[in-house]
Amino acid sequence: MDPQTIVAVDIGGTKIACGLVTLSDDKPVIKSVEKVPTCAMEGGAHVLATVIEQVKAAVERAEGPLAGVGISSAGVVNPRTGDITFANELMPGWGGTALGAEVTAATGLACRVLNDVHAHALGEARWGGGRGAQSCLVVAVGTGIGGAFVERGQIMLGAHDEAGHIGHVCCPAAAGVPCSCGATGHLEPIAAGPGIIREYVRLGGDETYDGGKPMDGAEIDRRAAAGDEHAQAAEARAGRALGEVLGSMVNMLDPTCVILSGSVAQCGRWWSDAMEDGFKGQAMPPVAGTPIVDGELGGDAPLIGAAENFVRSGYAEVAE
Repeated sequence: MDPQTIVAVDIGGTKIACGLVTLSDDKPVIKSVEKVPTCAMEGGAHVLATVIEQVKAAVERAEGPLAGVGISSAGVVNPRTGDITFANELMPGWGGTALGAEVTAATGLACRVLNDVHAHALGEARWGGGRGAQSCLVVAVGTGIGGAFVERGQIMLGAHDEAGHIGHVCCPAAAGVPCSCGATGHLEPIAAGPGIIREYVRLGGDETYDGGKPMDGAEIDRRAAAGDEHAQAAEARAGRALGEVLGSMVNMLDPTCVILSGSVAQCGRWWSDAMEDGFKGQAMPPVAGTPIVDGELGGDAPLIGAAENFVRSGYAEVAE
């Protein structure tokens, strides 16, 4: 593939990252990334204006021709039109935004848009932990839990373009626990970062530390490593729940590998050992050996995935 440089944008609930990604047959090159607050509570029109401003600034920073704009965005995305078809209360007014068309109208550049988790997964599948794999189940575990299944470079989108919501599948350990989506018993409220913190406090752990800072996952992980039994138990509960769901998903999808990324996936052995035990307890014998590997791209994954989606129209060919 001849090198192509794309303005890549990652729109999240707290920040917008925008830079230049050059794709070729070699490793992607990312340059000139700038980050600004999303200010999501100011509404969808404000977020759109910020995105356009950042894209124009990136165009000015470019040193050569640009192929177009690739965007990774929070919310449910119609990748065929570039529209945001749904967004929750964390980004009020973002749903209904004709993002791709508006960026093209403002910049004159072709634009393709993908959901942020789908973009993250496409980046990891093509250029990260799944490079060379025929299929990947990619799961990001942080403040929330998102996922996507990529096979031969094609993202499973589903009938409503929102396939992969692994954080919102039924989890026995979460029975009766309310979820942000309005249902109960889902994985996310007990296995994502806030769920670990809530469980730690429920077990008797501190709500604050270091002079009044709100308790966070990194501090709980540090305490678990230091022997805090409440921290160890909170992490183990979350890890086991995630592992059980991963085992069930691998039974259904049979991926070549599972890629885990996100802040929670960096937890220590109390979390990881429980996750592996939960997986082994649910995975059927033919798929029990499916490797679970770490993501390699970190925060660059959605930018690379957005650029890849632009070049490949969402159907990148994964080398076999």
